Amino acid sequence: MPDQPAPSPVPSPAPCPAPRPDLSRADRISDAALVLLATRGMRGLTHRAVDEAAHLPQGSTSNHARTRLALLEAAVRRLAVREGQVLAVEEVPSPAAGLPGLVDGMALALHRYLTRHPQLLVCRYELALEATRRPELRVFFDEAGRRFREPLTALLRAAGSRDPDRHTLSLVAWTEGMMFSCVAGSFHATAPSLTELREGYRELLQGLLGPEAS
Repeated sequence: MPDQPAPSPVPSPAPCPAPRPDLSRADRISDAALVLLATRGMRGLTHRAVDEAAHLPQGSTSNHARTRLALLEAAVRRLAVREGQVLAVEEVPSPAAGLPGLVDGMALALHRYLTRHPQLLVCRYELALEATRRPELRVFFDEAGRRFREPLTALLRAAGSRDPDRHTLSLVAWTEGMMFSCVAGSFHATAPSLTELREGYRELLQGLLGPEAS
């Protein structure tokens, strides 16, 4: 995949594509909830609105998720699946590929997220804020996050990190800061190029792992 010569415009987070009709009813409902979160925010997420967005008969969402909390939990679970498909942690090269392989894998995943799926980030921010007010939702949100953190910790440990848990926090914080800045923050109009993301990850990981990392 060739590097881009200039920063890429960040696509507008809205509208999201309509849920695919070939999905299961549960996934259609969850995807429709994500569509509404990205386009209308938390206030626009209602059972009736999900039925309409998913092109399902009225009452379908209530049968699947009777309470608002259940609907939010379904959205968090589906978001984790969708983010997993985008970030594809399993695509990151093994530690045997050295620092260049780790840098390249992470930069490719972040660039793909920023340029093709910014609406998922908007959904994540809506759900993260709601989780601060709903302890029950926080449990599901934190569990989804753990599924992404643990593989990174394992990679950093294998790459020679002397403090993999702390370094995971630094790596996640840098990545999430880049996501927020380029989708909802002051750099929302332009995404970094693949080359710029590679350089950012290289500088960060060399600082974490030490100059001997290669």
